[in-house]
Amino acid sequence: MQILLYVVVTVHIIVCLFLIGVVLLQQGRSADLAGAFGGQGSQTAFGPRAAANVLTRLTTWSAIIFMITSLSLTILYVRTHHGRSVLDTVPTSAPAKSGK
Repeated sequence: MQILLYVVVTVHIIVCLFLIGVVLLQQGRSADLAGAFGGQGSQTAFGPRAAANVLTRLTTWSAIIFMITSLSLTILYVRTHHGRSVLDTVPTSAPAKSGK
């Protein structure tokens, strides 16, 4: 079970870095200088729409994989730690008495 946890953590980190890169590569709507003056031209290799479609699909799939690995990590962590709560380790003590 531990090996599976390490594999999912590794995939999760790789997907996180990939998702950050893909989001940073995307341009906002009319983000170039020509967009400020109403121009619709773009200087991408695939044309204005094809590059946006590829980046949008990569973002969508990496976000889906990110969510799946996040849920998997939660489930695997709970199973390996046998459902212990953080509150189980809190010491119970009486409140301090005032000197009055």
